[in-house]
Amino acid sequence: MAGSFFRVRCPDCENEQVVFGKASTEVACAVCGHTLATPTGGKADIHGEVVETVEHRTEATDGATGSS
Repeated sequence: MAGSFFRVRCPDCENEQVVFGKASTEVACAVCGHTLATPTGGKADIHGEVVETVEHRTEATDGATGSS
């Protein structure tokens, strides 16, 4: 599973927390409860400022070797 992790700043309280870019559930701010990400079936809609990409993962670097 490829995807990225983003540090997102909450627009209400300015708390920063890490959010998976393909979140499959709604992600709320741990401090004030504002929705930071909503799932779309693919990449999540981010509702806040993306401060940085914490980790960028691709198919080649996600630990999968493809062999059984």
